[in-house]
Amino acid sequence: MFRYLLIVRFVLINVVAAALLTGAYLQGWLDAVIKGDLIELSLVIVAVFSYGFLYCAMRVGQTSGELDELRNAEPGADTPSAQYLEKARFTHDRESPRGVLRMRLGRRIATVRHVANSLVFLGLIGTVIGFIIALSGVDPSRAADADNVADMVATLISGMSVALNTTLVGAVLYVWLIVNYRLLASATVDLLTETIDLGDGG
Repeated sequence: MFRYLLIVRFVLINVVAAALLTGAYLQGWLDAVIKGDLIELSLVIVAVFSYGFLYCAMRVGQTSGELDELRNAEPGADTPSAQYLEKARFTHDRESPRGVLRMRLGRRIATVRHVANSLVFLGLIGTVIGFIIALSGVDPSRAADADNVADMVATLISGMSVALNTTLVGAVLYVWLIVNYRLLASATVDLLTETIDLGDGG
């Protein structure tokens, strides 16, 4: 059995994602985001993504190690799998320990999903701020004056730039993190089912 398969998958997914992002940067497609107004909003979204990504990477490493140990029938003493197997040996009621195992494993990965969802909401907040900036420069009473129109259009474009850039950053990073979450969730289901199978077989 190949060890660390989950980590290899995780690395491959993120190498491809990083390569696509690097290619977009080299093509100049990210210049509007990098040089845009209120880049701080996009940096906040990137910081939240970074936290979620690092947390996901930590959980992927942990789950990979536990899967490898479980497949060798040697689960670590402090793991949820080992605790379930210990309880399963001394009780005829298997449903209660299974429920506890499901909750423990589910709680471990829930943070990644919450962080991914927050990226979408942060992007939407940036969109609203951008629209507020765009509309703040529109004054119908000054629209008849040609000298004021240029300022209004500049403010409108600046606000729309903020709205679109933050929406784009939030959406792209959401997709990136949610793909990693799906990988982790799938591995967690594998860990759950293999633990239960081992407990039933023992």
